[in-house]
Amino acid sequence: MKQVLEFPYWQSVVSGLLKPRVPTLPYEPHRREPPKRKLQVRSAWEGIQDILADLIERFQVDTHRCLEFGVEFGFSTVALSSFFESVTGVDTFCGDRDTANKHNIFESTKSRLAGYPNIQLIKSDYKTFILGDHGTFGLIHVDIIHTYADTFACGYWSAKHSQCTIFHDTESFPQVRRAVADVARETGKKFYNYEKSHGLGILV
Repeated sequence: MKQVLEFPYWQSVVSGLLKPRVPTLPYEPHRREPPKRKLQVRSAWEGIQDILADLIERFQVDTHRCLEFGVEFGFSTVALSSFFESVTGVDTFCGDRDTANKHNIFESTKSRLAGYPNIQLIKSDYKTFILGDHGTFGLIHVDIIHTYADTFACGYWSAKHSQCTIFHDTESFPQVRRAVADVARETGKKFYNYEKSHGLGILV
């Protein structure tokens, strides 16, 4: 893990000393089932796609609507589209400080996912998107810039608008894990953590 130099993260650490500890429950899948769809691109999400069926079944997630913040090349989006009737992917498609890509890849990603009619892509940052009225979702996936402040803001909205919220990189970025724990505390949801594939936080 990298050293964290973000003030809101340390502010949370200090204030958290006076708050009840949020237990992190280990997530161990009962079974693994590869999705029917898999995009042939490299992704740090590799491996997580095989536990989605188990996760959906265990927490009885409604599979009508799914929302994803952080699409990039579309690996996780396509995996999710195997299990949900409708998947909306929101991304700036211009990368951030933690991604290798720094170019506008909206058109190339849109073309790559054109064969999946139940996927809709929206070019937007999460701050703009959440200002609208989008209803609720069975599951929301958060994989945006890995700051505490952004993960908490996006994650808090997502936890309020979904039955289940998942967060990638809880093992790679302490600020992400911290934000997920704080969202769990604020919303009263349980925090499960899957340690493989850079970590997947699960709030239900």
